[in-house]
This record gives sequence, C-alpha cells and structure tokens, in this order.
Amino acid sequence: MKRNAASFVVGLIFAFGLGLSGMTDANKVIGFLDLLSGWDPSLAFVMVGAIGVHLAFYRLIMNRKSPLFDQTFYLPTNQVIDTKLIVGAGLFGVGWGLSGYCPGPAIVSLASPNASIAVFFSALIVGMVLQRVVAGKN
Repeated sequence: MKRNAASFVVGLIFAFGLGLSGMTDANKVIGFLDLLSGWDPSLAFVMVGAIGVHLAFYRLIMNRKSPLFDQTFYLPTNQVIDTKLIVGAGLFGVGWGLSGYCPGPAIVSLASPNASIAVFFSALIVGMVLQRVVAGKN
C-alpha cells in the first residue's frame, strides 16, 4: 500500500511539473524541436533543471541500501546499443517531433478535451500492442 501511495504522489508531482513547464502544450514542444523557424529554447531550461534535480537525488538515493518502499533497486542492466534500441528511439523521436507529445505529457493531457491528444493516445496504444505482437509477447 505504501509503495502504491508513493507512486501515486510521485505521479501527481510529475503531472504537475509537466503542466507547469509547458510540456503538455504540443505547440511549445514543437517550437522547441523546430530549430529552423522561431526556435523556443524555454524547454531547454526545464531539461537542465530536471537533470540537476535528478543528479542530486540519484546520488543521495543510490547511497541507500534499498529504496524506501521495496527490497531492491530495479536498474537497467542491458548496456547494448542494438538495432531494436536505435529503431525504437528513432520512432519515439519521430512521433514526438510530429505530434509534440511523448507518453508522459500525453497521459496528463488526456484530462483536457482535445481531439488531437485522443488520436495520439490511441496511436500510442496501438503501437504498444503491435510491438508486443511483433516481439512475440502476446
């Protein structure tokens, strides 16, 4: 129960931060990604701030023997850069650049009535299902 409550609170903080920073505004994200016509650098400050907070807390947390609400840390072990990673990252980037949404802000944006976010989120779900089918993880 504590782990679920902590996850919920962290999710709320994340959602609030996404909304406050403007990352749920697809036009703002596209303005940041479009370097050729009126580049908007404001999201770079959001990223630098997030990286700074992450670095500070990562070091603090990783000095603990275990997380607060679990027995062990779950860290990625695969360090291989393979075709699957490159294609997946490329598809993510193309989708983000075309739509202005990535999964986190898309979930937060579902709270507002917007047809484009409904289309994006539907495509996201279809893509996730297709990936599982292709990978043989029905």
